[in-house]
Parts: sequence; structure tokens; C-alpha cells
Amino acid sequence: MLICLSASHKNSHFDLLEQLSVDSAALGERIVEEHRELTGAPALAGAVVVATCNRFEAYLDLNAPFGVSPLPTIFAAIDAVSANSGVDAQTLRESLDLVHGNGVAEHLFAVSSGLESVVVGEGEIAGQVRRSLEQARTAGTTSPELERLFQRASQTSRGVKNRTGIGSAGRSLVRLALELAESRVSDWATTSVLLVGTGRYAGASLAALRDRGAENVRVYSPSGRAARFAANHSIDPVHAAEYAAVAASVDIIVTCTTAETHVIDAALLAAGRDQVGADAAHRQLLIDLGLPRNIDPDVVEVEGVELLDLETISLHAPLEELNATHEARAMVGQAARSFSAATEEQSLAPAVVALRGHIFGLLDAEIERARAKGDEDGRIEQSLRHLAGVLLHTPMTRSRELARAGEQQAWLDGLEAVFGLKVQSQDAAGVARIGGCPVTGRGGVPGTDLATPEERRA
Repeated sequence: MLICLSASHKNSHFDLLEQLSVDSAALGERIVEEHRELTGAPALAGAVVVATCNRFEAYLDLNAPFGVSPLPTIFAAIDAVSANSGVDAQTLRESLDLVHGNGVAEHLFAVSSGLESVVVGEGEIAGQVRRSLEQARTAGTTSPELERLFQRASQTSRGVKNRTGIGSAGRSLVRLALELAESRVSDWATTSVLLVGTGRYAGASLAALRDRGAENVRVYSPSGRAARFAANHSIDPVHAAEYAAVAASVDIIVTCTTAETHVIDAALLAAGRDQVGADAAHRQLLIDLGLPRNIDPDVVEVEGVELLDLETISLHAPLEELNATHEARAMVGQAARSFSAATEEQSLAPAVVALRGHIFGLLDAEIERARAKGDEDGRIEQSLRHLAGVLLHTPMTRSRELARAGEQQAWLDGLEAVFGLKVQSQDAAGVARIGGCPVTGRGGVPGTDLATPEERRA
């Protein structure tokens, strides 16, 4: 059973997203370890955590038979996230959306395609989703089903990008931020810019700056990687000793680092202005694309400084282009249905194997009996094998049809009634009882209750 716990700009404030993003790299391992401590809980096959500047999601693969409640796994995952982030578990239960079963594929495919981003169609999210899977592989917390899910998500996002116009404008948060900065910039060619960060997002930020004609761009790295990044991109690095002075003297600062502490604050700017003797009224625009925040909000107390952070930028996100978005969502829906159909068929795999084993066991016994009576030319054996294939054809066809219709239990009941074989199927349909109500698909709707049994009794 696939499960997703999701917090994003659509259902959570940025302060919560910032808390959840801190030290999220090792969270997948922590979720798996927390689950292992539960006595009698079904095995958690894997966990992949996706943490971006406007999204936090934990994808779980629960190895549970049909009908088993996912609640113990959900509560254990929430406890792990709470312990990792410091966010109260009750707050998480009230804030997180729950998606499970067949709804997980459509949700991740939409996320990876940029359909759930602040800027619909932004391109960075697909790479972030891929890197989340790579991180889980390194940590050893992925699973075959999660691998299949995330690889199909990458394929779907590429298809959406290639076949629709949703990403044609090179949309991203940094491009939106620079669009908002246009009213403060008279000439990008003469505007001095300091880029803080050297990761993939920094490369995208530099490309967006250059597209607008920015020529005077320098880079600083809190982790000491500025020289290498600068050499690769033909710009000048800023060394630690001159960082404060440069930060106080440039016109625009763009931060996009993975640092979990502020890299710019009011004290730094004040010290830098003292060093260079900058005019107290020097106007500066600071653009913070980091989560956790790279820039301390106290910078606005410095005269002439204006701050654009993710929360502010998101308020100006453009409306969706309806035609392109509709086409993209149709592609995502089709890909999700294909994924789910294959998953549904796989859910009956143990029962299919059991039936084939039963039939072939009877076949082998009859073949041995025929050989003992003198089947020297093997014609009886050949006929028996052909008959076994004919007998299995209809049950195999019906297993696929019923699985795709979500009626696995009908096939299992028939298998037990006719052949006496009792096999439990993996739950692919994603139906569980949460808070006493059946839930299929995503949480945050009536019937979804992530309260613990003790809290519900209270």
C-alpha cells in the first residue's frame, strides 16, 4: 500500500514548511526506524521524503495485506516527523494531507510535472523529485514499488513538458521573483548582484539573471564552493573576508542555499556598510529563495532594504493557463490510471502464483501417472500440458479484469471456493478506515481524521 503525507503551500503556512524542511535528508531512515519499533505492525518496505521550498512530503510503501489499516504506519511516520522537526504531532495531524492507494500516483505525477507548484509548470521540481529518490537509494530506504512510482513520475513529467506548453516559459520561483523586481531595476546591465549559493538552484538563478541582461554578478558560498562555481560560470567569487562588504554594497542579493541558518541578517549588512562607508539610504532588494529561510526577516529594519521571501513571492504567482494545464492534467490522469492498473494486477500476484502452482502440481502428478502406464511417445503429456494451459487462460484473464476494476476480493473468494486456496492480496485499492470512516484518495476532506484513538476518545 502506498501512502503519502503531504504539506505544501496549498494547505500549510511557510513557517511550518520551514520547520519541516530542517534536517529532512535523514528523515526517511528515521521513519523506517520508528516503524520498526511498533510491535506487531506490518513491515514498512520503504520511505522517500521530498522536501522543496514549498513542499514537504513523505512517501511510504507499506507491505500490508488487503484490509489492514494503515493507521499505525501513519501515526509512526507523524511521530518521526515530529521528533525530527520539533513540530507537535497534533499540529501535524491537523495540517498534513493524506493520500494513499491509487491516489498516490496521480498526486506525485502532478507534483513532478509542476502542476502543484507555486508557479504552475515550474521546471525545478522534477529534478528535486528525482534527487529525493536518489537520496533514499543512498540511505537504503527505497523499495521496488517506490522505485517504480518515482521512475514513472519522471517519465510523466518529461511527457508533460514535451507535449504541452505548460513549461514553455521556463517558469520558476526565481523568474517570478525577478519579474517582481523589474519595477525596482532601471537597467539590469548596470545592476550589481550577489548570488549566495552554488547548488542547482543557484545555476537556474544565474541563468534567469543573465536572461534579463544582468552582467555584474558575483557568487558567495557559505560552504566554500564559490571559487569552483564561479570558474564554471565565468563570474567572480566572493571570499569570506569580503562577504559583509559586498553584501552591503550590491543592489540585489539572491539567496538559494541549503544552509539551515541565516546567511544574511541586519547585523551583517550594518557591519558591511560600516566597512565600505555605504550611504545609509542605499536601496537594496534581497530575494530569499531558501527554505529554511536564508535571510533573517530583521533585514527590513535596515534603511533602504526590501525583502522578497517565498511567502511574498507566492502571493504573486500567476494563474494557470487553462488549456495547457487541462491537457497536462489529462496526461497525468492517464499515466496514473496505467500505473494503478499495473499495481492492481500485481496485487493478485501471490494468488495467481498459488493457482498456477496448484494446477501444475496436479499436472505433474498426472504426467507421472501417464508415464508409469507407458506414455512412451509423450503425447499424453503434451495433451495434458495443453489442457492445463486452456484451463488457466480464463482465470488469468479474469484476474486482470477484476484487479483493474478493484474487485480483487471476488477473484480471491472464487479461488477459495473452487480450489480451496486461501491467499491474502496486497492492498492496492488504498481503502482503509480512518476515524471510523472509509477513505479513498487524499485527506483534508470530510471523513479523514488523523487523530489517535486516545484523542478521539477524549
